[in-house]
Amino acid sequence: MAEEGQVVGVHTVDAWNQQLQNGKDSQKLIVVDFTASWCGPCRFIAPVLAEIARHAPQVIFLKVDVDEVRPVAEEYSIEAMPTFLFLKDGKIVDKVVGAKKEELQLTIAKHVSAAAASS
Repeated sequence: MAEEGQVVGVHTVDAWNQQLQNGKDSQKLIVVDFTASWCGPCRFIAPVLAEIARHAPQVIFLKVDVDEVRPVAEEYSIEAMPTFLFLKDGKIVDKVVGAKKEELQLTIAKHVSAAAASS
């Protein structure tokens, strides 16, 4: 199981499936950062996501390199990096495309508060 409060790198399809199952089992929101090693904006936003993760242990944060785990990127039709997908119970509930710090923070906060209200 992943450490709470950090962004977990997913390097295989099996690891992806395991993390997806962890999210379903725990009923936690999953925020997935689809990234690429050659992507400048991805490098800009990575420390921002890590900081958000430190303050949101109730969320599972994953990082998927689209070149390394291409089948997962293709499954979700990822075309631009970074793309952040928000998954709940294995289903997409929101999406942020681009290194948009404020939009990312607001979208995470919206889903965390919605989850808190429904529990």
